[in-house]
Amino acid sequence: MPGGGKVGIIRQITFEDSTMLQNLIDKFFALSMTEKIWLCVGFSGQAVFGMRFVVQWIVSERRKRSYIPAVFWYLSIVGSAIILAYSIYIRNPVFIAGQSLNMIIYFRNIYLIAFRKDRKMGFKFGGAEQDKTPDSDESGSTGGD
Repeated sequence: MPGGGKVGIIRQITFEDSTMLQNLIDKFFALSMTEKIWLCVGFSGQAVFGMRFVVQWIVSERRKRSYIPAVFWYLSIVGSAIILAYSIYIRNPVFIAGQSLNMIIYFRNIYLIAFRKDRKMGFKFGGAEQDKTPDSDESGSTGGD
């Protein structure tokens, strides 16, 4: 089967991979300095946004159960804001709408954590202090520290 079948596709991807990478490199160097900066902004937003899962994973491992700490929501807000700025720059209405609406949820979660009625102490970023009350939700979906 010349040019067809899975073998042909795999061979095409394998041999054209370096050409595709070279095309990406060429496109990057063809960008203006402003476009390169905005590209870095977009990737930075993705990195910050992705870090929230790493933090949540580490905290859950330490607690030996699934838990979403307050810092998860702060990383969500910061990452989402950076991605929103990038989305506005590239004029992508899908990402603009998605990031804008998500930020409402992130801010609401921070508000709920900060003004939780069963808290015995003030809200601290990053959990420097521990809650003096047990978690109100056994699933670990609340973020208290």
